Amino acid sequence: MKFVPHDYQKMAIQKVLDTPRVGLFLDMGLGKTVITLTAINELMYWNFEITKVLVIAPLRVAEDTWSRECQKWEHLKHIKIVKVLGKVTQREKALCDNGDVYIINRENIVWLAKEMNKKGNNWYFDMVVIDELSSFKSPKSQRFKALKKYIPLSKRVVGLTGTPAPNGFMDLWSQLYLIDGGERLGKTLTYYRERYFVPNQRNATTIFNYTIKKGAENAIKQQISDICVSMQAKDWLKLPARMDLIEAVTFSECERKQYELFEKESYLQFLEQEITANTATALTNKLLQYCNGAVYTQDGSTIEVNSKKLERLEEIVDTANGQPILCFYNFRFDCDSIIKKFPFAVKLEGENDIKNWNDGNIPLLLVHPKSAGHGLNLQQGGNIIVWFGLNWSLELYQQANARLHRQGQQKTVIIHHLIVEGTIEERVFQSLQKKENVQEGLLQALKVKYKRH
Repeated sequence: MKFVPHDYQKMAIQKVLDTPRVGLFLDMGLGKTVITLTAINELMYWNFEITKVLVIAPLRVAEDTWSRECQKWEHLKHIKIVKVLGKVTQREKALCDNGDVYIINRENIVWLAKEMNKKGNNWYFDMVVIDELSSFKSPKSQRFKALKKYIPLSKRVVGLTGTPAPNGFMDLWSQLYLIDGGERLGKTLTYYRERYFVPNQRNATTIFNYTIKKGAENAIKQQISDICVSMQAKDWLKLPARMDLIEAVTFSECERKQYELFEKESYLQFLEQEITANTATALTNKLLQYCNGAVYTQDGSTIEVNSKKLERLEEIVDTANGQPILCFYNFRFDCDSIIKKFPFAVKLEGENDIKNWNDGNIPLLLVHPKSAGHGLNLQQGGNIIVWFGLNWSLELYQQANARLHRQGQQKTVIIHHLIVEGTIEERVFQSLQKKENVQEGLLQALKVKYKRH
């Protein structure tokens, strides 16, 4: 297929060519992959500026998307893709291959850094592309620390994401550091916090979170504007219509009382612990598990509490009249119970499943947002999404919906949300729609509901 770039794509390609270290904050569906590959092609085969490119991506994207884009477009077919994936021996062999673009999943960046260290810090990638830069938003993560050491050795860096600040501007520092080495937002997170934020919730010894100073948002944008470009799909593309539907799931009176008791006991138990992001997430997950129909025990087994969502999903499947459905699940037992209920359902596990879905051969595809939230093109296989269970990540929610609601979709995208009435799921949904900090909103709601006197 011949690539005829849109005007915004021409602008983005030129930005990569003109800016050695650049952040492309492009909305889902704008074609970040083909934009970057087109720039790579020019830098490698026309300007002779680069010879080896490292692409760091989520696993599913690393397995499928980049190679598929090269096969799709005529001007990219000569680019040799090497996938540094799989077992250690497979990765070691791939690194020795003579290729143009080496693709590795982000979980193996620490391994790659150790391999480079064995070779005397011989980092031979003169360009690095971080697909989904926001996955490096934590400066405490091992992947950030490993990449931080070697990325300055590359003369070109491209950071790609549609959601650079999913939980607020605090997320930006480590991402920008990987691009410019701290030149614009500071060499340390402490400096960045002190300059642009003030403590919010705290006790005598610990600051739990920060809030951005007045005017700091514009100041941060100004600081990074020379190397970052931001584009939203609504400003550049005519996307298909989207319908967001709430499919109310109703507990019986007995089931409701059981849920409320479980919610209260879980929250009071939460108060007895040291309040951290991890314990807050655990509390949220316990309540969401209950809404989905089962609860994990300490030994990893599950206790079934209801089947209301499975019954509601069955109604949607029946009324779809054979139209393919992309179903996002939250917990492992969700997937197991759906497959038990619908034996024709398929869990997304590899490239073949993606192809079969896009070819219309899978009536019910089960996907966890973390495994298919970024970069996968699934819009050719259907236009119906069902959220069997929501999670508290705004980034994953937005990215997952964009698998179907994106350029190339020919039909109205219908998104069904299975929401149990009168439960914490209503708060999750409201927070996601308002693009709020979901976890913080949940905790505040429970605090008001179960405030101790």
